[in-house]
Amino acid sequence: MLRALAVDDERPSLEELLYLLRADPRIDSAEGAGDATEALRRINRALESGPGGPEAIDVVFLDIQMPGLDGLDLARLLTGFARPPLVVFVTAHEDFAVQAFDLKAVDYVLKPVRKERLAEAVRRAAELRGAAPPIPVHEPDPDHLPVELGGVTRFVAVDDITHVEAQGDYARLHTGKGSHLVRIPLSALEERWRSRGFVRIHRRHLVALRHIGELRLDAGTVSVLVGSEELQVSRRHTRELRDLLMRRP
Repeated sequence: MLRALAVDDERPSLEELLYLLRADPRIDSAEGAGDATEALRRINRALESGPGGPEAIDVVFLDIQMPGLDGLDLARLLTGFARPPLVVFVTAHEDFAVQAFDLKAVDYVLKPVRKERLAEAVRRAAELRGAAPPIPVHEPDPDHLPVELGGVTRFVAVDDITHVEAQGDYARLHTGKGSHLVRIPLSALEERWRSRGFVRIHRRHLVALRHIGELRLDAGTVSVLVGSEELQVSRRHTRELRDLLMRRP
């Protein structure tokens, strides 16, 4: 059973988050804090109490944009403790996901918070704390990838993805209509989609061969045109890419 602390400066959001957490059978207790400073005082008491003490906190569900000390600042402070609680960011903005990953966040949940999505974050925290056995993961749909946008899950067709950009332990999927951030390393997508015509052209980019419009050579620099974007090809990947494009039907 997890002991949780929810931190949000907007009272309605905090109350909704606490309601959802307390309804989860894996949550033993859930407290609220209206700002990061109040949360830090509470976490200090928890650390003084020890992991098995009555004041202990296992996981913090943390908003990012708050007045004064924000959520990222608080998470950075926690990395300096010997045994800090786990951190799950809960925010209306997807722009901070890479920074959240760098701070070793367990998960990154977008507002408005859906019960099912929060339950997944709790599951991850519970597994890391050894409070719940791993739940078997079903094989994903090979033709679509689920992405979150504003609390809504959409399914992006793999065939619509032109290229993928690495952003830490996340990847940004690019399509003709926009981009989506997913918590999957680029190396995992490279392995999964190799048979579907995706090829690594750079340490940061994975490209769908069918969406390459041009291969350009300029003063020894190789690049490809994907839609309206020009992407650099690293030297180590140039020969393989040219061979694949030559064999492309």
